Amino acid sequence: MSVKSVDKDLDALTLTLVAEFSATTEQVWELWANPRKLEQWWGPPTYPATVVEHDLTPGGEVTYYMTGPEGDQHHAWWRFIAVNEPKSLEFVDGFADADGNPVDTMPTNTTTVTFSPYDGGTRMELRSVFDTTEQMEKLISMGMDEGLTLSVGQMDALLAS
Repeated sequence: MSVKSVDKDLDALTLTLVAEFSATTEQVWELWANPRKLEQWWGPPTYPATVVEHDLTPGGEVTYYMTGPEGDQHHAWWRFIAVNEPKSLEFVDGFADADGNPVDTMPTNTTTVTFSPYDGGTRMELRSVFDTTEQMEKLISMGMDEGLTLSVGQMDALLAS
């Protein structure tokens, strides 16, 4: 599995996932940049994503929903703060209602993803920063760390094909 570590730091209000791939940074970047490829790995295997909107530019958005095993849909959005192809991207990540509107009662986080050459392949670091301990604890209790691990774990198969 490509995921090397997942670190939850309540003092720093961060959740950091590190993964390593036997692929170029451009190939790993493409899994984020291409909405059809993003759909193939974002979300745990039993909750596949459907990307509705995908604008990978500063100020742009990704809107999507994950469909659970019982047909239940969970909507979410990303708003891009910075995009530096193929080195990094930064976005605010939040929940949405069925119409794609942000749900203000749910926590958001700011996520930075960096891609760097490493040992003939690519190291990807995904760091989510939370505003409060309560927000971080709520998302972790909802399975954010396990969901990210399962999602990123699907990237290897796509990079191999």
